[in-house]
Amino acid sequence: GSSPNRLLEVDPDGRPSWEHTPPSICVIFQPLPGGNVLLAYGGKPTGVQEIDRAHRVVWECRSSCPQTLGCERLPNGNTLLAEQGPCRVVEVDRRGIVVGITPLTTSEKPYHLQVRNVHKLASGNFLAAHEGEGAVREVDPRGRVVWERTGVENAGDALRLPSGNTVISCGTQRRVIEVDQGGRIVWEFGAADAPELNLVWISSIQRLRNGNLLVGNFVRGHEGKGVHAFEVT
Repeated sequence: GSSPNRLLEVDPDGRPSWEHTPPSICVIFQPLPGGNVLLAYGGKPTGVQEIDRAHRVVWECRSSCPQTLGCERLPNGNTLLAEQGPCRVVEVDRRGIVVGITPLTTSEKPYHLQVRNVHKLASGNFLAAHEGEGAVREVDPRGRVVWERTGVENAGDALRLPSGNTVISCGTQRRVIEVDQGGRIVWEFGAADAPELNLVWISSIQRLRNGNLLVGNFVRGHEGKGVHAFEVT
C-alpha cells in the first residue's frame, strides 16, 4: 500500500515484535536458523542480504541484473538469486562467487514480473514461479523444462511436497491449489471457502512442520479489510 516498505515479525496474537526496513522493494524473505533473515531486494542496486536481529548486514551479494526479488539459502550454505532481465537462477557460495547459472523460460518480456520465488529440489532441478506469465516451471540445471503448470495468475511461489505434488499460490485467482504430476488439481482453498478473510491476492505459501500451510494475502487496495496471513489445514 502507501506505507513504507518494511519487514515485520509478529507474535502469535498478531502484535509486531520486530521490524526491519529493507534497502528497497522486498517481497520474498527467508528466516534462517539462529534468527537471521535472508531477503532479496530490488532497486538500484539489487541483490540479496542476510541481516541479523540488530539490523546489521552480515552477508550480501549484489547482482548486475535490473532486479532480483527471489532468494533461497540452501542446506550447503549457498544462496539462490532469482534474477530478472535475463530471467535465470544464479547460485553463489558464501564468498559471493557464482557456482551455477540456470536460464529460466518465460514469455514475459518486461523484467519486473519475470520470476518471483525459486527453489532447488532434491533432484538438483529448480522450481520457479513466473508471476507475469502465470506459470510454474521445473527446469533441470541446464534450463530444460521438465514440468510446468500454466494458468495460475500472478503466481508468486510454488512448493514441491514430499508426495511429488506441487502447491501453488495463484495470485489474483484468490486461491491456493495443489496439483499432481499431471497438473490436475487435487486440493484447493479459495475465497469462497472463507469469505471473512477477504482473499485478494494470494502471494506466498509456506508449509509448516505440522503439514498445514501458512498463506500470505496481499490486500492490495483493501488495506484494513481482511487478513495478511492465515494458517489452513
